Amino acid sequence: MSTATLERFTSPGVRMTPELGYAAFDADSHYYESEDALTRHLPKEWRRRGPQWAEVGGRKRLLLGNKLYSYIPNPTFDPIAKPGCAHDYFAAKLDGKSLADVMGDLEPIRPEYRDRDVRLKVMDEQGIGASWLFPTLAVTLEVSYRPDHEAAAATIRAFNRWLAEDWGFAYKDRIFAAPVITLSDPDWAVEEIEWCIKQGAKLVSMRNGPVYTKAGTTSPGAPEYDPFWARCEEAGVIVAPHAGDDGYDFLGAMWEPWADRSGFHVTPLQKAVTSQRAVPDFFAAVFCHKIFERFPRLRMCSIENGAAWVAPLLTRLYRGYAQVKGYYQKNPIDQFHEHMWVTPFWEDNVTDLTKAMPVDRIIFGSDWPHIEGVERPLDFLEAVEGFSADDKRKIMRDNVANLTATANL
Repeated sequence: MSTATLERFTSPGVRMTPELGYAAFDADSHYYESEDALTRHLPKEWRRRGPQWAEVGGRKRLLLGNKLYSYIPNPTFDPIAKPGCAHDYFAAKLDGKSLADVMGDLEPIRPEYRDRDVRLKVMDEQGIGASWLFPTLAVTLEVSYRPDHEAAAATIRAFNRWLAEDWGFAYKDRIFAAPVITLSDPDWAVEEIEWCIKQGAKLVSMRNGPVYTKAGTTSPGAPEYDPFWARCEEAGVIVAPHAGDDGYDFLGAMWEPWADRSGFHVTPLQKAVTSQRAVPDFFAAVFCHKIFERFPRLRMCSIENGAAWVAPLLTRLYRGYAQVKGYYQKNPIDQFHEHMWVTPFWEDNVTDLTKAMPVDRIIFGSDWPHIEGVERPLDFLEAVEGFSADDKRKIMRDNVANLTATANL
């Protein structure tokens, strides 16, 4: 793709940093949802089973149906912690300090977290030409709603209407907000992806984890979801599962049924048994259940899941390929290299990642303005400082720009 085509994802006002000389394309950035994001477009018949705000213990809290939502301690997001304040915590450089300890003084919510035009001005100052934009709250709802999957779907649909209204799915060809999909109801998923496509969505997000259904759990590669995957493939929509509440806290509960798993509480065992588990399991199901063999033009991106899981998963997939003769039409490692893109964490060893997958499939994601990301998006450059100028440009701009330019045409 020509440089001119790639540079359409920018504006004349963007500040070109000396380190790059071009505008970067951030594949993982966020907003903080407004308080009516889940309710503005929620039909009246869902209001008792859906999201409600209530005062609990003198604080404004979110209820999902009749259950207190606790995954994010303050879902109003005002006040909020500063971007990147937990940088050292996630680099494991703070002995004994909890996540709550490193949050520091909270600040009033900034306008760029909720206003797309202000956000564009901030992106210009940051040297960011364009961004994929993901939820903060909406990627944590599905697990909390169990077992009321219908109410979860109704809330997600209402959220997607709010998202289209407040941010847009391709705003000024620079902000590409990702609507959310649940696969709990196959027919619902097809209806919702059709609406998203018509609204101009370039990408959609979903939970990394088994699909919740009335009958239990199942794989995203189960045959009933083929119409959904077919429509994504036909439209060229990018499927970008994003970190959130993946539902794997049950692993910690198996060993520590007494532990507090709300908010920012975590134990060493929870870290050991839940970290980097849901993501490789999700993608193992994608490959082992042959989604890409049935839909060879489908593209997926793993967002804010890091990259430490990639090499171990490819090893396990290869063993299944080598030891179960005739199961695959094509080596799953080759399928991974063809169909998958990954955003490494800033603390990952990106050079090591290139031993497991091509640099053409690695994309920059800052996670800005979340606490676990970087303070400024281009602080991510430290993670790719050893790369050639050409490879750095692929990671920081070209790979995700190419994906975006060819999606939902």
